Amino acid sequence: LEKDGREIELTKNERKILQCLLNNRNKIVSREEIMDFLWNTDEFVDDNTLSVNIMRIRDKLRTLGAADFIQTKRGMGYKI
Repeated sequence: LEKDGREIELTKNERKILQCLLNNRNKIVSREEIMDFLWNTDEFVDDNTLSVNIMRIRDKLRTLGAADFIQTKRGMGYKI
């Protein structure tokens, strides 16, 4: 992602989370849907891992002036 010549680096998981949200623009995407999209496995993945990834994406977007790009819909998921 880039703005005014500033560029941010996203990890593979961060890019996939953004892709999932962009594919579902203006819809609430549940945490389970994002986790299935990311890991697509029956293995247990710690729910906190998704929270940490979302937090990192938000921190990086904040540097581009897009702090509110990802909205949390409490108890439902995320939306852009």
